[in-house]
Amino acid sequence: MQTNIIIQNLKCGGCASTITKKIQTIDGVSNLNIDVEKSSIQFEYDSNNILENVKIQLTKLGYPAEGDQNSIINKAKSFVSCATGRMNQ
Repeated sequence: MQTNIIIQNLKCGGCASTITKKIQTIDGVSNLNIDVEKSSIQFEYDSNNILENVKIQLTKLGYPAEGDQNSIINKAKSFVSCATGRMNQ
């Protein structure tokens, strides 16, 4: 199955780098692509459990799906995640 998720707090390539590194470690996820300009993440997945796991991981990183709660904590996490991703590029 394939999906496209619009996410919040995606600002730059550093954010995309962090997301890519984390999401690629999830078994059952393939063909991952992140579009910073559209704030979206596209990928193929094997089951609905994997899709939910990806959404949970995105929220933990500070990038909740559009429509999900975007707390100040998520915004702070995304800021740290962004900085970490920039340093590791």
